[in-house]
Amino acid sequence: MTPEIFLALLAFAFVTSATPGPNNVMLLASGVNFGFRRSLPHMAGIALGHAGMVFLVGVGLMGIFISYPPAQLALKVVSVVYMLWLAWKIANAAPPDGARTKARPLTFLQAAAFQWVNPKAWVISLGAVSIYAPSQDWGAVAWVAAGFLCVGWTSTVIWTGLGLGVRRLLQRPDWLRLFNYSMAALLVASLVPVVFAG
Repeated sequence: MTPEIFLALLAFAFVTSATPGPNNVMLLASGVNFGFRRSLPHMAGIALGHAGMVFLVGVGLMGIFISYPPAQLALKVVSVVYMLWLAWKIANAAPPDGARTKARPLTFLQAAAFQWVNPKAWVISLGAVSIYAPSQDWGAVAWVAAGFLCVGWTSTVIWTGLGLGVRRLLQRPDWLRLFNYSMAALLVASLVPVVFAG
C-alpha cells in the first residue's frame, strides 16, 4: 500500500468512524454517566474490536455473508435484539432521583463483541476492504485494519470527551435521565435503516 493510498484510507476511516452511529452514541452516554477512566475498556473494545473485525472480514468472512443469505438474516435479527437491549441499558443508566445505581459501562469484551452486531461497523468494514484491499491479500487487509485501529482510538477519545463536556451540564438527575432517554432513542432510531432495508 502506497503512502498516498494509506492517507486516503485514514481519511476514509476518520470520516466513517467519527460520524454519529451506535458506537459513538454509546460512548457519549458512557462519558456522561461513567466518566473517561471508567469508559476506557469500552473505548478499547471498540477500537480493537472494529480493527479485528475489518481484518477478519477482509481475509474471507465477507464471502460467507454474500454467498449465504440466511446468515445475513440471522445477523440482522441478532443485531436488532442486541441494540434494543443496549438502548434499554442506556435509558436506565441514570440513577433515579440521584440514588446509587448498579449500572456499569460496557466492558472491553462487550464493546468488542458489539462490533459484530453493529450495522454501521459491517458497512464500514465491507466498504473499506472493497475499496482499499480489493485483492483481499493479508498484507493489504492488515494495513486497512491498522488504519482503522489508529483512527478508531482517536474517535473513541473524541466522543467520550464530548460526553465529559456534556456531563457538566447534566448535574440534575432529571436532565441526566432525559439525556439517557434521548441517547437510547437515537440508538433505536439507528436501527430503522437496518430493519427496513430490502
